[in-house]
Amino acid sequence: MLEGWFMWFILFWVLFLVFSFAIGGYFMFRKFLKRLPKQDGKSDLDWEEYYVRETKQLWGQNEKELLEDLVSPVPELFRDVARQKIAGKIGELALKEGAERIDQDLIIRGYIMATPKRDHKFLRKKLTEKSIDLKPYEHLF
Repeated sequence: MLEGWFMWFILFWVLFLVFSFAIGGYFMFRKFLKRLPKQDGKSDLDWEEYYVRETKQLWGQNEKELLEDLVSPVPELFRDVARQKIAGKIGELALKEGAERIDQDLIIRGYIMATPKRDHKFLRKKLTEKSIDLKPYEHLF
């Protein structure tokens, strides 16, 4: 039987591995659920990619820079995923409204709608730093 510090090391290592696998499994399962097709035959990720692809020509350089600036508080590890989700929501709004180009209003509304409520305080702070009036968007928060 194991005794002393080696037993505690092995016990710690086993718990660490189980905990790490649980965290990884959780995030992989979430991604798996987003990839499952819905009743219309497309998954959430398929729709995001569709909206981004269909509205790619509507984005100007200033709008891309604004999106990059708004996404900057997101940790770099998750920034690409956040950018894709937000651009998908902005594209969805643009197609529904028949917009001829993506503008600041569409970007802000899409960003608010695409982000979880817990992240809205960071968005409010970022928009205040950029001197953007939040009154027209209060109903979305």
